[in-house]
Amino acid sequence: MSRVVGLILVLAGVLYPFAVYFGMEHFSPWQFALLLGALWAARALTGERRSDRLGMALVAIGFCLLLVVFDSPQLLRWYPVLISGFMLTLFGMSLMRGMPMVERLARLTDPELPEIAIRYTRHVTQIWCVFFLFNGLVAAALTLWAPLSWWTLYTGLIAYGLMGVLFAGEWLVRQRVRGRA
Repeated sequence: MSRVVGLILVLAGVLYPFAVYFGMEHFSPWQFALLLGALWAARALTGERRSDRLGMALVAIGFCLLLVVFDSPQLLRWYPVLISGFMLTLFGMSLMRGMPMVERLARLTDPELPEIAIRYTRHVTQIWCVFFLFNGLVAAALTLWAPLSWWTLYTGLIAYGLMGVLFAGEWLVRQRVRGRA
């Protein structure tokens, strides 16, 4: 059940900018908040009992409560900033304690990483942190100063395109690093 809720939450996040853009004519912000808040509550109740995941769920539910109280279309646009902040926090905290996030992901397919790969995954985690900081700042700037159409274009398409470019670029670099090792 936890995986299904997580998948629905990811799908809702990907489609969120378009739902806001096309749905504002038919739905109020508090209705978006109820749906989003229910998904985050389901994740908190069905997911692993880890403090970072529970903390994210509580912050997201708090955001949804603000949406319900203020019923503000402008406030709806801050959700992608919140998600970038979550990702920056997850990746950044993994650099400070424990195993860097990209190393954790790499160990899923190769549990015995050589030292060069461990250093490499740390650098890739740092690059993702820079990306999430940049992405959050751009989304915040668009929220504050741009029309809804620009915000939707960036948060719904361009940001994911940039993620794809980063994934592809990292994959190409990884192939070169593997070739040298």
